[in-house]
Amino acid sequence: MFRLLTAVLILCSMAAFAQNDSIQTAHLNEIIVTGVTRTTTVRKNPVPISVLTKKEMSAHLNTNLIDAITKSIPGVSAVTTGPNISKPFIRGLGYNRVLTLYDGVRQEGQQWGDEHGIEVDQYGIGRAEVVKGPASLTYGSDALAGVVNMIPDLPGGEDGKLKGNFLTEYQSNNGMIGASLGLSYHKNDWHYAFRLSRKMAHNYRNAVDGYVYGTAFRELNGTAMARVDKKWGYSLLAATVYNNLQEIPDGSRDSLTRQFTKQVAEGVNDDLKNRPLVPDHLLKTYSITDLHQQIRHYRLYNRTQIGSFLSSIALQQSVRQEYNHPLEPKQAGLDLILNTLNYDFRYNLPTVNNIEMTIGANGMYQANRSQHATDFPIPDYNLFDIGAFYFLKKSFGPVDVSGGLRYDHRHINWDDFRQFTAFAHNYNGISGSVGATYNLSERLLLKANIARGYRAPNITEIGSNGLDPGAHIVYLGNRGFKPEFSLQEDIGFLAYLGDVDISVELFNNHITNYIYQARLSDVVIVPGNATYQYQQSGARLYGGEFTLNLHPRAISWLKINNSLAYTVGLNQNSALIREHGDQARYLPFIPPLHGRSEWKAVFPKMYGRVEVDGYAKQNHFYAVDKTETATDGYVLFNLGAGCTIAKRLDLVFQVDNVLNTVYQANMNRLKYFEYYRASPNGRSGIYNIGRNCSVKVSVQF
Repeated sequence: MFRLLTAVLILCSMAAFAQNDSIQTAHLNEIIVTGVTRTTTVRKNPVPISVLTKKEMSAHLNTNLIDAITKSIPGVSAVTTGPNISKPFIRGLGYNRVLTLYDGVRQEGQQWGDEHGIEVDQYGIGRAEVVKGPASLTYGSDALAGVVNMIPDLPGGEDGKLKGNFLTEYQSNNGMIGASLGLSYHKNDWHYAFRLSRKMAHNYRNAVDGYVYGTAFRELNGTAMARVDKKWGYSLLAATVYNNLQEIPDGSRDSLTRQFTKQVAEGVNDDLKNRPLVPDHLLKTYSITDLHQQIRHYRLYNRTQIGSFLSSIALQQSVRQEYNHPLEPKQAGLDLILNTLNYDFRYNLPTVNNIEMTIGANGMYQANRSQHATDFPIPDYNLFDIGAFYFLKKSFGPVDVSGGLRYDHRHINWDDFRQFTAFAHNYNGISGSVGATYNLSERLLLKANIARGYRAPNITEIGSNGLDPGAHIVYLGNRGFKPEFSLQEDIGFLAYLGDVDISVELFNNHITNYIYQARLSDVVIVPGNATYQYQQSGARLYGGEFTLNLHPRAISWLKINNSLAYTVGLNQNSALIREHGDQARYLPFIPPLHGRSEWKAVFPKMYGRVEVDGYAKQNHFYAVDKTETATDGYVLFNLGAGCTIAKRLDLVFQVDNVLNTVYQANMNRLKYFEYYRASPNGRSGIYNIGRNCSVKVSVQF
């Protein structure tokens, strides 16, 4: 890989000097705020960062924001449970290793769970920034793999005039109907914004499974913001409300017809092989079944800057309820309330000898409590987290250097609670990074960064001992787990030439005390539910991303964007490998080689595009006790078009999976929802969504 990078560097250097000096480099100076302590630019930041703009998001239709990010940013993937549930992975690492932020505030809402996504209104996001690699220096634990920062849209406007936008969309496959109304008002130093959004969908379908029972959802979101800008700085106060009703699929079927069946009894009275078939009208209804989950998330936060001092305070409450009792539909199987106080304080020290320095401290306090439930996968616990850091950056001519150190402390404890005995423990970690960007010219950049990441074990990894009904999994934790530490080296090359943009990013990541889930195929604690036990060992991940974007000046309307992403995840548990051989050689949930090509014709008021999205076969998987299985490769063809009418009305048309290809993504959890060893059609588990035609109308007023 490093030889390839060197070769590309030499070729592009030669090409750069052949280009006209008037080439625009404005995109090199795009402001980035994630993963660093001061605003900086792509040119000066050695950390791999990608940005998804409002314009790019608006040109595509997706069921959720994470899917929009995974389709646009190479190296980012997602574990999915149907169209509306996606959890981000960065370079093969996810869950509590990827820190998701909303407007810079870390998102807290039972991130360890598989069966729910992030609690954010996708219609209200104006920009998404992704840090690929350890960001523990700035954020502490849970940023070991990287950061996804979702920045809300706070549009400007004419002073004293109300500004608004309304959008609505429809997706044919699952009948998804979405609508969102946003209003903003600007008067003197004050700026106000409000948004209300709604989504609803019935079950999705594909050519093999038909309609997939248990995948309907309803979602309601509200956002309100007020900001004042003064000579001394600014202060922003915002509140968000998220309410999602999401059905819980279990994949039970008739063994011969492969039609989905419905659970109507429990325990010994529930005969999995003789459940009644799901009536057709329930497969296409927008009504939510009795077996569902409801996730509510409330957030109130303030961000203030006074001179060089920045502060952020947030209160969050996550209410997660899962209803899995068909005979008592109002009785929750899981009922958790998580209250979180977030705090973040930073001070930019005076610049000395052109050295910019920042000190800061941030962390959180959490209290998690079970309510009126029947299942208790984790104990009630309290958590206190605090970390302090020092960051600096300096330029030496064409070389920009930055780095810093951080120390973190976390205390977690719980009392005797049902099947959980009392526990208290402290976790400590030192993290940091150092990197440099070498500006070879105005259009050529060479970057290198080395970072040590830190992550304390999450509650389910150390404390779980019970059934999570929504995931259909009994989790078994280990109190003796140690914190994870990673050491990742990144090297990258960026070239912004007249007719082409090139990016090459390579990484090598060693993780000590890596924690992962392993299925126990011969252990059944709760009938009809799988059992997973957490394991800990060393791990190594390496790979990279390559992009080649063509925009020939001779054909100004044509843009061709291409990308490749590849990650290898190796399990370094030597004892397990000796026992199981190649079955234990790889890590779980590693995405396969992913290539994407988009051909786009752009004109002043309209555009059209053709996309080819290809995934290679994944033969490198964690196969012990059939935790994972091989996944066939597949290619999807997508079409899209859009136009603007009278500067205020935007229309977007899109067809995904044009050929109605039948496929299973290797990170699709529904792939493993299967009760039989064999099936009449030779297919196992549930397949991904089929052809989907979408239309979106957006009006500015």
